[in-house]
Amino acid sequence: MFAVRIATWNVNSLRSRIDRVEAFLQRHDVDVLAIQETKAREDQLPLMGLQSLGYEVAAAGTSQWNGVAIVSRVGLDDVQVGFEGMPGFGDPVAAEARAIGALCGGVRIWSLYVPNGRKVDDPHYVYKLDWLARLRETAKGWVGEDTALVGDWNIAPLDEDVFDMAQFAKSTHVTPPERAAFQAFIDDGYVDVVRPHTPGPDVYTYWDYYRQRFERNRGLRIDFVLGSPSLADRVTHAFIDRDERAGAGASDHAPVLVDLA
Repeated sequence: MFAVRIATWNVNSLRSRIDRVEAFLQRHDVDVLAIQETKAREDQLPLMGLQSLGYEVAAAGTSQWNGVAIVSRVGLDDVQVGFEGMPGFGDPVAAEARAIGALCGGVRIWSLYVPNGRKVDDPHYVYKLDWLARLRETAKGWVGEDTALVGDWNIAPLDEDVFDMAQFAKSTHVTPPERAAFQAFIDDGYVDVVRPHTPGPDVYTYWDYYRQRFERNRGLRIDFVLGSPSLADRVTHAFIDRDERAGAGASDHAPVLVDLA
């Protein structure tokens, strides 16, 4: 067991932001990065720069939507694309590229891109709740190991995680069933390891491009690292790199970083 810095980041197209990703890894000396919304097949990803920096990459994706990856310089073993019982979506129903797991530096990392849900009366909302329920059932089997469930959860579990609850009163991300689905992982023993290190309101991880939401700090906290009890005990520090959301060409999400002893 040794010190590891892990991070999660919805990059909103890895091909568009590969320069930012490479700079981010070097700036923060990151050992393992879980990526969501790569929006590319593995053969389309620009990996040479990452590999030259000493990182291995495991990815799953299609050419336009979703897509997940794990980038590691501390080992990348036992790669699993999708989890047992993971539901699909569409007509015909098909599995989407929303989950990839690997053993990195002694930690089982899962990069997760939870379905958005779209609207409360949309089939995608039902799919989202089913996806989370199936993930929970499988994740119960990982809670006794050093496990990190990381990524874009598309849920704001607390009112303080939303810039204006009144605006979201009838929207997804904050409904009682979604929040209950998130809480179920906590009830099973997983720990939100970042929140204790980022106290207070207005600590968001996502800001829509719409109407200068970032500049006005009208965001949401929807990106999380849930650690198993043994992993949570190893956490020494965690933070949100809000500055990465600034500037031209930024993703609409900020990276979240966690240090393990």
